[in-house]
Amino acid sequence: MKSQFAIGMILAWAITASAADRFQAARDRLVDERVATAGVTDTRVLDAIRRTPRHEFVPRSQWPRAYFDMALPIGHSQTISSPFIVASMTEALDPESTDKVLEIGTGSGYQAAVLSPLVDHVYTIEIVRELGERAAETLARLDYGNVSTRIGDGFLGWPDAAPFDKIIVTCSPESVPTPLVDQLREGGVMIIPVGERYQQTLFRLIKTDGKLIREALRPTLFVPMTGEAEENRQTLPDPANPVALNGDFEVAATGDEATLLEFVPGWYYGRQVTQTESTSGDPAPQGKRYASFRNETPGRNSHLLQGIAIDGREVSQIRLSGQVRTEGIQKGPGSDAMPMIAISLYDEQRSDLGTFYLGPFRGTRDWRSHSRLIRVPIKTREAILRVGLFGATGKADFDAIKLEKIDR
Repeated sequence: MKSQFAIGMILAWAITASAADRFQAARDRLVDERVATAGVTDTRVLDAIRRTPRHEFVPRSQWPRAYFDMALPIGHSQTISSPFIVASMTEALDPESTDKVLEIGTGSGYQAAVLSPLVDHVYTIEIVRELGERAAETLARLDYGNVSTRIGDGFLGWPDAAPFDKIIVTCSPESVPTPLVDQLREGGVMIIPVGERYQQTLFRLIKTDGKLIREALRPTLFVPMTGEAEENRQTLPDPANPVALNGDFEVAATGDEATLLEFVPGWYYGRQVTQTESTSGDPAPQGKRYASFRNETPGRNSHLLQGIAIDGREVSQIRLSGQVRTEGIQKGPGSDAMPMIAISLYDEQRSDLGTFYLGPFRGTRDWRSHSRLIRVPIKTREAILRVGLFGATGKADFDAIKLEKIDR
């Protein structure tokens, strides 16, 4: 009996070790092929992403996608941010080992876990009780002892633990909450996405003489800050009339945003993309500009994304259309690593209802028009529009991207 018990224990250990090794290899690939190549250079942050078991912070149904560089649903209409965004925000925060950090929007607890080995203490607040309690259990089980959790409205911060050296906000208000400014120490840093529901910019704010000095980092898309912040929101989306913003790429960045690499107004998470000015010898199909993607490394991201409000109770059909030109396209690794225009539909819990494509586009072809009619499931509440190479190599140009509501 003892021998059989010992053999069983050895087998159980081997299975556990094998699973751990599998996830570690996936984390290494994630860092080497997605996070580092997208611009995160701080080795402390990269090591934290390598060591943090992201699969432990998502539902088991999402484990097969846990180490993809993508946001994933975690229930209650919330998501876990993509690893690149977590790494990028952490790097921008410039964490120090002596820092006391406030996080607004615990979500799954993943961002707090990444910060944990980099700072002295993390205080994290979640407004959704079920998520906050689940995150607290996960963080405790994984022995993140320097993370304190609280259920509450992040708009109000954590006054009895203030002041904070750093504040990181993982949900988007329309403007920076005054209580958070008050709770940030002089000289402290805040990383926060600010703006309309589907048009946001990630900022790095430094408190100087009691005021915030702003630095725009990148366009982005986060779930809204709920509670008082959402109740006071002035600009609301129109889900009954979905449209693609700046689909002709005529609007160029201005002011501070003009200094950002791969920033295309109306779009976010730009990778290996430029807004190209047309010439007499190379006219754009529409207007004076188009989006141009180039990639030489198979599997490397090259794309633009845009969030769109769409209510399936109000919109039964949409027409997706655009102009595309390709040059020397070679398929990348993965079944969908080809140029395309795609739209993914989601319900109010952010569960995937399906993705619809124009493409994939192959080889070398001059400008061509493409369109398709898409039936919208009644449960649809939002969509993500995507254009780009998606891991293919070569060059692809896009223009006149349109999303039109079709009345039956």
